[in-house]
Amino acid sequence: MKKAWKFLGVALCFIGIFTATPNADAKRKNEPEKILYIPHDNRPVVVEQTIDIIERAGYKVIAPPKEILGSREDLGNPDRLWEWLELNTKKDIVAAVISSDSMLYGSLISSRLHNYDRQLILERAELFKDFRNKHKNLPIYVFGSIMRTPRNGNSSGYEEPDYYRNYGANIFRYTALIDKWETEGLTPRENKEIIFLQKLIPARALEDWQERREKNFEANEKLVDMAGEKIFDCLLLGRDDNAPFSQTHKEGRNLAKYGEKISGDKYQTIAGIDEIGLILLTRAINDRTNAQNSVFVSYNTGAGGNTIPTYSDETIDTSINAEFLALGVNRVDNVNRADLILAVNTNPDGKTFEAISSFNNLRAREGTNFFVNSLQTYLNSGAKVSVADIAFANGADNALMEQLKNQKMLFKLQSYAGWNTATNSTGFALSTGILARKMTDNDKNNLLVTRYVDDWAYQSNVRNTVAARLNWIYGAGYYNLLDDKKDDAAEWCEQLLTNFVRNNLPEVTLKNKMRVQFTWNRMFEAEISFR
Repeated sequence: MKKAWKFLGVALCFIGIFTATPNADAKRKNEPEKILYIPHDNRPVVVEQTIDIIERAGYKVIAPPKEILGSREDLGNPDRLWEWLELNTKKDIVAAVISSDSMLYGSLISSRLHNYDRQLILERAELFKDFRNKHKNLPIYVFGSIMRTPRNGNSSGYEEPDYYRNYGANIFRYTALIDKWETEGLTPRENKEIIFLQKLIPARALEDWQERREKNFEANEKLVDMAGEKIFDCLLLGRDDNAPFSQTHKEGRNLAKYGEKISGDKYQTIAGIDEIGLILLTRAINDRTNAQNSVFVSYNTGAGGNTIPTYSDETIDTSINAEFLALGVNRVDNVNRADLILAVNTNPDGKTFEAISSFNNLRAREGTNFFVNSLQTYLNSGAKVSVADIAFANGADNALMEQLKNQKMLFKLQSYAGWNTATNSTGFALSTGILARKMTDNDKNNLLVTRYVDDWAYQSNVRNTVAARLNWIYGAGYYNLLDDKKDDAAEWCEQLLTNFVRNNLPEVTLKNKMRVQFTWNRMFEAEISFR
């Protein structure tokens, strides 16, 4: 989800620490090494924002034009992507990071909605072997998704087959019970419930749902086989929008068992999906430079690492350990031996909430002061600190951000992330924090502004305000399908975001009003830039 900030350094004027050093500028004049990258769709967070991080770390990213990547309405074209890959994998490419969803189906959304037959999907998967044979010495990193299981039709965002709008909640519960039956067993009441749900869900819908998943599962098995054959330097399969009991969790554990003989740094299933492109790009850089990064993880008081976030099937500490393994990063227990501290903002009671809830206000909650004081102690000691803000899903913690602003800590961090799911945030904060050591202060702070405007200003504040006023706008449209209301909603967001930045980010001088576009025709994410 998110925005285009590629030219942020030109569009903004910064003061003090935002000036790049002459030596860093001179170094950037050297020709950067090139990494090829095919994301799983055309959203700014997985295209422009991810590429921006890698290029600010000193590399050139070669990516397909956005018009051949899948979107919400255009499911993408795998054949064109394979052609593009062949034409653009030249001798000066030092690594390739590739979405299997794009190459097999056209995009992440197409992996859920396509009508390709099983044989065609498997034939496309075989093309990875041809690609390896043509580029024997090229490091190849591949990531794909294990199909998600949304909790209901509304949370699916109209990105599942039509029947999911009516029967999504029932399908989710039915598959959750099957998963629970296989792992723990069911109570007598749950046994009756699963029989009832099987009768309630139309047979044709359930058959289609299962058939789609079977094709995805079989394709993922073939990818795992290739990881075992060393076709890939690393394969990550992301468990998209998940729960402790769900069809996604079931398939994830089965795929983990299927590839259990493969080394964990070469293959694993991992919670999340949208952050994995950045994780593997960072891994490619770490492998190329033989980087030795040591990171200490610091949690807020209370449940901390035992928190099981919304949209996940495991504790956040388990997910972070998986990200460490995927990145090739060492986790250390002694803060004094760490190159970076990953500070994770959780709620003491271990619960996570939606950022647009009224609970996400400026009032400090239990744990807010503790977490901020911990950050201040680390920063005062000279440590490098990145913040993963996961107390709320789909946006920043307003109480935390208010204190960071008041204590002038916002731009003392190496990185920050508080967007979408918890692992989206931990993956972005960790990867960006690791790469920040390669950046100028100006570059690092530009990336912080991207996240503050996106996760804090838009996701946790402006989005909710404008969504509540959509009924005031004439014409057809609503939150998930803006249609006629898109332009007026964007104009309101532009004004509110501009005011928010002026009031909360005094380090940033705006020359013009901000620009907002809803390229996916919904309010869940916005593409934000400057006029």
